[in-house]
Amino acid sequence: MKPAVNDVIPQRYPFEMIDKFIDVQPGVSASAIKLISINEWFFANQTSSRLALPRPIMIEAMAQTGVAAILSIPENKGKNVFFGGIKNATFQDDFHPGDKLEFEVVMKKLKRNIGLGHGTIHRDGESICEADLIFAVE
Repeated sequence: MKPAVNDVIPQRYPFEMIDKFIDVQPGVSASAIKLISINEWFFANQTSSRLALPRPIMIEAMAQTGVAAILSIPENKGKNVFFGGIKNATFQDDFHPGDKLEFEVVMKKLKRNIGLGHGTIHRDGESICEADLIFAVE
């Protein structure tokens, strides 16, 4: 399934951190793409010599990808999902304008109103970030 971002997650510009979904398997996984542009709002106050995307923003994009796997479950329609926390986040490099990032979140556990997922961010086929994410469904 390949839903539109606006049809699944409630965030809108400038807080919508992903461009499009590649695939969403309800309750199982989701993958998405983000093309980093020099015009992104978070580059506004940085010097142009070495623009780097703030890492918390990429964790948020990973979380938004995971939210799609949860909200696409029919019984979760109309509910809210909150990002509950990060465990074991590791970064191998920074993210820069021109990068095409692929996010994937695999849900490891969904029980009642708590979800645990494992997310990765790939650039050019290389894993740049991994994190375990906690979600709360309300």
